Amino acid sequence: MAENYILPSDFHSADTVPANTSRLEKPLKVLIAIAILCLCGKLIWLMGITPFRPFTRVDITGYSGVGMNLVLETAGITSSLSYFTANAAAMETALMNLGVFESVRVFKHFPSRLQVILDDRRPVAQALASVNGRTVPVLIDRQGVIFGIGDFSPSLAGMLPVISGITIEDPFPGMRLPGLFVPLFAELDNIMISAPELLGAISELRVNRRLFDAFDLTLYPVHRRIRVRLDELNEATLRYTLLMVDVLAAREPEIMTIDFRSGIASYIPREVPF
Repeated sequence: MAENYILPSDFHSADTVPANTSRLEKPLKVLIAIAILCLCGKLIWLMGITPFRPFTRVDITGYSGVGMNLVLETAGITSSLSYFTANAAAMETALMNLGVFESVRVFKHFPSRLQVILDDRRPVAQALASVNGRTVPVLIDRQGVIFGIGDFSPSLAGMLPVISGITIEDPFPGMRLPGLFVPLFAELDNIMISAPELLGAISELRVNRRLFDAFDLTLYPVHRRIRVRLDELNEATLRYTLLMVDVLAAREPEIMTIDFRSGIASYIPREVPF
């Protein structure tokens, strides 16, 4: 009976492969092998070679107080520096030690890019310091950090109030003034941001030390020969103070001192000693 069994016309043996399939199989295998080799080569180049080659791109932003050459030298950025030889933490520490930057961030972007983001310190006041028996001007930022010793432009100096009454000897970039004065410089920064014209109306701000680490202030306006005694400084107080100076000076031309420390303005004529 088996001799009389007829197979269906569409039946193909498992060992039978269409001719067109066999012709495509070999080129397809070759293409896959080539793709795998290319991918392996790319990975070897990307992971094993490129990170050891010098950076192809170095981006440095945010500096103005120092030159590019000093930044490169301090950070140790050379033409041979690579992803694996660069130490981002050491670069940040070295650049911060210059004292002229408020913050430094260094990023290594795999495989061959270095990014350095610098934030310059912004001066809020100037002061006079003693260096080897000489008096030199210094800049102070909102954190009470000294920088820009004796080398800033007269135009910048003309925009900043002079802080006196604080002894500064042998300053160096990055030197911090006592924390007692930091709130004062922080307020000066707030005023500079919100109402810079008010700071332009101040010639000098003298710190008067008191007992128990306290102090009050003597303010000298630019446009009046009057001194003003204050317990604290902020934008509202400064605005009111300058307004009252104009009002009282117009009413009493012989005023020498106005005292706001009690909360009520009182004044002293010129003939009475301060």
